[in-house]
Amino acid sequence: MKIMMFAHGGSLNRGCEAIVRSSTQMIKENISGARVFLASEQPDTDRAIPSLDGIYDGSKSEIAKPSLNWIMSAVRFKLLKDESYATGIIEQNTISRIKDVDVCLSIGGDNYCYGEQPGWYEIDRRVKRQGKKLVLWGCSIGEEDMTDRKLEDLKLFDLILARESLTYNMLREQGLRNVELCADPAFTMEKEELPLPDGWQPGNTIGVNFSPLVSSRNKQAGSAVRELLSHILKTTDMTIALTPHVMVDGNNDYELLRLFHEEFKDTGRVILLPDHLTAVQYKGYIARMRFFIGARTHATIAAYSNFVPTMVLGYSVKSKGIAKDLFGEEKLVLGIKEISSGGNLIAKFSEMLVEEEEIKAALRQSVPRIQQMSYKAVDYLKELA
Repeated sequence: MKIMMFAHGGSLNRGCEAIVRSSTQMIKENISGARVFLASEQPDTDRAIPSLDGIYDGSKSEIAKPSLNWIMSAVRFKLLKDESYATGIIEQNTISRIKDVDVCLSIGGDNYCYGEQPGWYEIDRRVKRQGKKLVLWGCSIGEEDMTDRKLEDLKLFDLILARESLTYNMLREQGLRNVELCADPAFTMEKEELPLPDGWQPGNTIGVNFSPLVSSRNKQAGSAVRELLSHILKTTDMTIALTPHVMVDGNNDYELLRLFHEEFKDTGRVILLPDHLTAVQYKGYIARMRFFIGARTHATIAAYSNFVPTMVLGYSVKSKGIAKDLFGEEKLVLGIKEISSGGNLIAKFSEMLVEEEEIKAALRQSVPRIQQMSYKAVDYLKELA
């Protein structure tokens, strides 16, 4: 079986890297002879992923202006409201590879949470037109994200694998019957433990991740996180390890966390992890933390999967659904509106502190089950072939 992963923006988002790494590993372990290729919008960022059989340039192409393609695109859109000619040209790097594979996995996880995606819709149509299998791999989609157009696209898939139960239930309620429940593949990803940095307290370091995406959606959130950091420094003896997980231009955790580091570094108890580590190396640090507070889903998955009590600064269905499947409730997940207040964050942190041992025990019980659910995705993929 030849498989092409697509809808991947590149591994500067370490969560995207984690999906590719863990998915490739699971597939190759469980499907004999499987070969896995990746179409990436930034292929140079994915070279550190060792298990791939090849990396394709999946970047978007420009339509030269003026040109025959530009004229045809404009005419078809103006007269017919048809953008497929244009999107077919824009996505030609990925589309040109469909003929070489058996199965196409759309791996973007939460790609369908961010409005309409005409480029991916066009790729999906081309996959089915060429008679290939089409799979949406480990997705999260909120009810508020659904549109008629998106639903029509989802009907094209031979298999949709929801990575948490909230998405699964919603898609079933929408009438889709090509949906199965699994878990995020990154729960199974290995870790690499690098030497601990100066100032790290073994067994007494708390990781904090914050993102420009959350900050832009709630302008008060940065002040609330600052208040929480001050509270941790005043009321505990823990070291704080500021932990970036996405280093994309315009959406760079490291740049935001560096501001917090400048503000608090003189305490001697706030350290900033570097911005060039791989997903497995960040997981190696997160695994050795006592607690974790994070806005990036795959940073929190790195914590959960190592039984680290975790508080989530959530902004979509994925955070809530993953927590619900782990704990039976949306435990220690704060919605985007809730993180306006430092008081809210401090109250949840205090809850996590008090329930530390109970949370660790619950994770030890649930994580192996969730990891088995991750592997179920490969079973469903194998059945499809």
